[in-house]
Amino acid sequence: MSKDSTTAASNILLGAEWHDSIEACVRTQIRDFIEEMLEVELSHALGRARYERAGAPKHLVSESPVGHRNSHRDRQLMGTFGATTVSVPRARLESVAGETTEWKSKTLSAYRRRTKEVEALIAGSYLAGINTRRVGRALASLFRGAVSKDTVSRVWRKIKGDWEAWNKRDVSTENVVRLILDGTTVRVRIDRKATTISLLIVLGIRRDGQKVLLAIRSMGGESEAAWRTVLDDLAARGLRKPELAIVDGAPGLEKALTSLWTDIPIQRCTVHKLRNLIAHAPKKLAEEIAADFSDMMYANTAKEVATRRKTFIRKWRLKCRAVADSLEEAGDKLFTFTRLPAAQWKSVRTTNAIERLHEEFKRRIKTQTVLPSAETAAMLFWGLLASGQITMRKVDGWETLEERPTELIDLAA
Repeated sequence: MSKDSTTAASNILLGAEWHDSIEACVRTQIRDFIEEMLEVELSHALGRARYERAGAPKHLVSESPVGHRNSHRDRQLMGTFGATTVSVPRARLESVAGETTEWKSKTLSAYRRRTKEVEALIAGSYLAGINTRRVGRALASLFRGAVSKDTVSRVWRKIKGDWEAWNKRDVSTENVVRLILDGTTVRVRIDRKATTISLLIVLGIRRDGQKVLLAIRSMGGESEAAWRTVLDDLAARGLRKPELAIVDGAPGLEKALTSLWTDIPIQRCTVHKLRNLIAHAPKKLAEEIAADFSDMMYANTAKEVATRRKTFIRKWRLKCRAVADSLEEAGDKLFTFTRLPAAQWKSVRTTNAIERLHEEFKRRIKTQTVLPSAETAAMLFWGLLASGQITMRKVDGWETLEERPTELIDLAA
């Protein structure tokens, strides 16, 4: 029933009632214009206009060998103007050695069926969260039903070349001073079975405050070995030791960072820690823990943060010791942000910069409960940023990035 309804709706939008003579006239003019472009290109290749003899005075200057035209053939071409049939001229070119070769147009290369703008539009629709089958239906009125799910898949595979080049690029020129690292899970199809994998994401903060995506890798989990693989690859491509790393608190990630850069300053995400604190206490205490934690983390000065930290530990050690122990477990890594200028605290306290990307990514793939493969998941995440579907702004407090961090206030003082 649903299949019949979809087909009927598609036919209605493609019917005569939804098209007018203006569109038909414009499409005809576009076809004539493309054919004229191809004729001019061939005339330049032959060194003479159509119907002009080889021995006649040449109106066109060309260094190409002589040759002769050889009829036309029809080619299907899809552009943002829709699908059309173009009559492409054919010709044989003669070389100095007397050999002949078929002329190949540079304007409309062999086997090309779509313009680059169309491919960008199809890919953009896919990145916007429309699955491969629905892209065709969404663009049916523009392309007159000419976009199949296989076409979408082929366009997406062409993007793979850009993706592979991005994974091999030199990152030494990015001038990265900070890293934000986090992972997210996604369901993909492996051996025809739905499997949950981890996408490990590394976001860099440049000296000018601009966020830049450095790496996306699909892994089986967030172990030390998995994160070390990602970091080693970045180091091999020129990433230098950053001045700070912001993490979610996963032990494997911290171990991987310190094994590569032994004395790197680390800031643990305060949002992740709050969730962890609440998980250590009865549900009825959740609001009170959140209020005390916020009072501590959002104090105006580093001295106030240190004072409220002592108060928090003292209170919850008596009320629910597991909460106090959990906060103490994080240690000074939870308060590294207090060493920096106050203008930077908002952007340093959490891994929200990556969490927002995770949320947008999950929203875009909501219609695709299971992605085709692990590589497709990583490519899709990258594609959302590379295509401009998701943009990243500078971090808060970027004007003070040149300032050096101070010493952490001693709790025993």
